Amino acid sequence: EFWLTYENSEIYNYLSQANDRLKDILENKDTTATKADSLLNKLGDSTKTAKADSLKKKKDTTKKSIAQKLGVDTAKKKEGLGQNEKWEKENPLFVVLRPALLQAEKGYQARPGPVVGYAAIKDTAKVNRYLKIAQIKSIFPRDLKLLWMVKPEKEMPDVLELVALKASGRDGKAALEGDVVIDARQDFGQNNSNEVSMTMNSEGANIWKRLTGENIKKCVAIVLDNYVYSAPVVQDEIPNGRSQITGNFTLNEAKDLANVLKAGKLPAPARIIEEAIVGPTLGKEATNAGFLSFVIAMLLVLAFMIFYYANAGWVANIVLFANFFFIMGILASLGAVLTLPGIAGIVLTMGMAVDANIIIYERVREELAIGKGIRLAIKDGFWNSYSAIIDGHVTSLLTGIILYVFGTGPVKGFATTLIIGIFTTLFTALLMSRLIFERRLNLNKPIKFFTKLTEGAFKNVNIDFIGTRKIMYFISGTIITIGILSLIFRGVDYGIDFTGGRTYVVRFAKEVKTNDLREALRTSFGEAPEVKTFGSNDQVKITTKYLIESTSTDSETKVEQKLYEGLKGTLGNNVSFKTFKEKNVMSSQKVGPTVARDILIAAYWAVFFSLVGISLYIFIRFRRWHFAFGALVSLFHDTMIIVSSFSLLYGILPFSLEIDQAFIAAILTVVGYSIMDTVIIFDRIREYMGLHKKQELKKTTNDALNSTLSRTINTVATVIFTLLAIFIFGGEVIRGFAFALLVGVIIGTYSSLFVATPIFYDTYMRKLRKDERKALKNPMAPAQ
Repeated sequence: EFWLTYENSEIYNYLSQANDRLKDILENKDTTATKADSLLNKLGDSTKTAKADSLKKKKDTTKKSIAQKLGVDTAKKKEGLGQNEKWEKENPLFVVLRPALLQAEKGYQARPGPVVGYAAIKDTAKVNRYLKIAQIKSIFPRDLKLLWMVKPEKEMPDVLELVALKASGRDGKAALEGDVVIDARQDFGQNNSNEVSMTMNSEGANIWKRLTGENIKKCVAIVLDNYVYSAPVVQDEIPNGRSQITGNFTLNEAKDLANVLKAGKLPAPARIIEEAIVGPTLGKEATNAGFLSFVIAMLLVLAFMIFYYANAGWVANIVLFANFFFIMGILASLGAVLTLPGIAGIVLTMGMAVDANIIIYERVREELAIGKGIRLAIKDGFWNSYSAIIDGHVTSLLTGIILYVFGTGPVKGFATTLIIGIFTTLFTALLMSRLIFERRLNLNKPIKFFTKLTEGAFKNVNIDFIGTRKIMYFISGTIITIGILSLIFRGVDYGIDFTGGRTYVVRFAKEVKTNDLREALRTSFGEAPEVKTFGSNDQVKITTKYLIESTSTDSETKVEQKLYEGLKGTLGNNVSFKTFKEKNVMSSQKVGPTVARDILIAAYWAVFFSLVGISLYIFIRFRRWHFAFGALVSLFHDTMIIVSSFSLLYGILPFSLEIDQAFIAAILTVVGYSIMDTVIIFDRIREYMGLHKKQELKKTTNDALNSTLSRTINTVATVIFTLLAIFIFGGEVIRGFAFALLVGVIIGTYSSLFVATPIFYDTYMRKLRKDERKALKNPMAPAQ
């Protein structure tokens, strides 16, 4: 919409009157009947009271000018609130809305243009609430409409400008609407400055000619969804409907404005269908828990590496710190927001990053065991471990990309840190650690890859993994069957990500019983919401679908009012609605039904593409479908067991086991970890098949499994250390997520040894037997 504007000088006296009227309202309220904010919450309903009527009839006395009000010496405000308490009490509106004034020789004067005031972004809701009060609203002209700029200026990044618009005619509408715009594009003006070229149809051009002719040197505001995107000054009459909008635009700002203009007049108002709010108390607790889990996980991993790999472990630890430094630097340069799942992604990346070093170190130990010197052993150890490291990290990268593409919010944050971590791990493990070793070798400093306690670890291991495969098939089959029965008859606890609804985490002053709260809220909502203990017994998570499909703008407030009414008996009479929202509600989340359906569909596609993509990569990389099939069955096995464990254990374990976006992130992370483990084993099998072509496949496979067992155990140990730290110290918000990862890593390690590899063995042996039968029938046929 295109709106005419008021000049600031025409409005600031009204603001002065509104400031005085607001002061009277706040001072004369009936405090025995209502709390200090009830009149403001009711907005226009205040006119119904006798006191409000008397206020409306009261004649305004001579007002002090805004210049006098601000002449208190605003510099003192910066020195401390104590010196300005009286001023703030006298000027409740100007505390949150600073008038647009310029300091002149004789006090203050109105700043030119349609901007009438400035407010911190956090205060804009309060300003809106003040201006909607009936007594305040009645002060301003009927055709005045006050709207905020869509974003702050560069000079004041936390402040929004309030613009005074003038309605045309009695209908209170804009002077011209956006359906007259035929085209708009970003263009370049004088001195290569960015501007927007706009073209209107014939009807719009005629109206535009009249408007611009009557308002030369005045501003016309461009508005979308009740936000002002630009308010350019009319330089001259525009007769043909072709206009250039100039201003201090960046390239992107000019493109954005052109897109707004091209959108025209579309009947598509913005409505929040998904949001998450975290209170400062819970946010601080979550941040502290996240960093505590990170520190503990880091210390455990560092201690393990030194214990097992001696001074080579110190090199791994230095590289690990460098890896963390790079991850944080990249996140900072991208301007990424570090959420709790993001911290978990970093912690998990730290655990998995050690894996690359362990692969290299175990390979170096093998080279040393066959009698090579330290310099040659390090060189060959690095060289022979490249393929396993690259293959493992590429499969994890595929998982991370799929998570990023299909995930939203916290899942995307987790995927971002995971992807960054994969690249920094490859850089630090393959380059930095090699440089450190080369430096130590050149300085003739000793390098050890084992301590006295770990020197002979896993040296003479000879487990018949393939011989036990049928027993393991039976165990896995039994567990999956029990899980499927549980899914059929018990189901799972879906979170609102997949069902839609609202959740509130509420903290009480004392321990509460969920059954009592559920019954109290049944009366309030008309149906019983889901009430579960969330962490300690004085904190609950309440989930309801009350008014979730309502399109009303005040539906959120209505739900919160019902929630407050239901819990009031437990909260106590001294807790007001405002206090309840600020102090007792730790966090809230809303997901509309449409978004929930989209998220569910995206989750299915994420899992599907993850399984297909990884299987396809293994098929291309190893050139035998038997490897890909073994990996695919293993991944299906891992996924089914994790889902089954959530179905069997929800309501039994004392923490949330909801199936939500975070759970899908956990599933795909486990898929990435499991396949990395499997790929490293497959890589060794492929190597041994090339070295020992005449050896039985069973012995070749068992030898490969036994030779990689030390790497498998050490890696799973470091990852479990990190996940235990997240699970125990990471806070209630992420405990279910950490549990899924913990179960998944254990099951993923098991499936790499006892499912993926045996499946490969059985399918490949079937091919060999088939080839043997063909050879017996046709002895002259060439061998494959």
